[in-house]
Amino acid sequence: MSRALRAPSNRPAAACAGLALALLLASATLYAAPPAHEAGKKSLTAAEVLRSSTASDWRALDPQNTLYLELPAGRVVIELAPQFAPHHVANVEALARGHYFDGLAVMRAQDNYVVQWGDPDAKKPVGAAQRAVGAEFERALRGLAITKLPDPDTYAPEIGFVDGFPVAAEPVTGRAWLVHCYGMVGAGRDNDVDSGGGTELYVVIGQAPRHLDRNVTLLGRVVSGMERLSVMPRGSGALGFYERPGERTPIRSLRLAADVPAAERSDLEVLRTDTPTFLAYAEARRSRHEEWFKVPAGRIDVCNVPIPTRPRASGAEK
Repeated sequence: MSRALRAPSNRPAAACAGLALALLLASATLYAAPPAHEAGKKSLTAAEVLRSSTASDWRALDPQNTLYLELPAGRVVIELAPQFAPHHVANVEALARGHYFDGLAVMRAQDNYVVQWGDPDAKKPVGAAQRAVGAEFERALRGLAITKLPDPDTYAPEIGFVDGFPVAAEPVTGRAWLVHCYGMVGAGRDNDVDSGGGTELYVVIGQAPRHLDRNVTLLGRVVSGMERLSVMPRGSGALGFYERPGERTPIRSLRLAADVPAAERSDLEVLRTDTPTFLAYAEARRSRHEEWFKVPAGRIDVCNVPIPTRPRASGAEK
């Protein structure tokens, strides 16, 4: 007995059409034109946002969490992140107080990647510090007040800033981690994830190598003096290591700012990242309205929001 040929159902197609319509409407709502009373409102540039900032929009660096790397070319100022890597930060501080880095060298400069310093022979005693510390690739998301950016990220569900540091987060797992942006400082390690402790430190000097996120412990960021690291001659050896000792840049000292006399400290302040002013600054970077820009991107990557640093105003409260 023959059976009637059943016509193909159009329900999947209808469902897809409905979904497409919903997405279209959502997109139209998200990118709808501004209300009439805002249409003529002038958009501020990043420079204008900073000029209109108040003293409360800025914070001074904490001497207890600031390092001074002294090179022949001058000082590099590094802000540490104990809220993300407390054990590494404590160990690096112990190394600095024990003068471990004094007389060592910058031994690697790999183009578009990192500059790295430490003991080329890995023989110098670490004193009261430890040579290796357990990995601190990520931490619990709970308790972190992240100032989130609105745009999608390739590497993480959420991105934003905590205390000036670029952060990625995964709410489903409840984890958060620092991001390898330009100027971020990490602890070198071998294949063993627990083999790093801060005796070798590196700074990102190129396009953000985000594939390193959650594979190396990040413990700080350069807030001043990046130009002294980014212009170093590139090493000709594998991975940018210098092949001859004479090519290395000597380290005069690495000190905790709290151990440096107040008169010799770099009196700097950085823009807070938990204020409406920062949100306005990030938006101004996201959609550039300077005269030169003809097509504002309307998007931004977490590593394209540089955190401003400036000398503290004379007479500012410590």
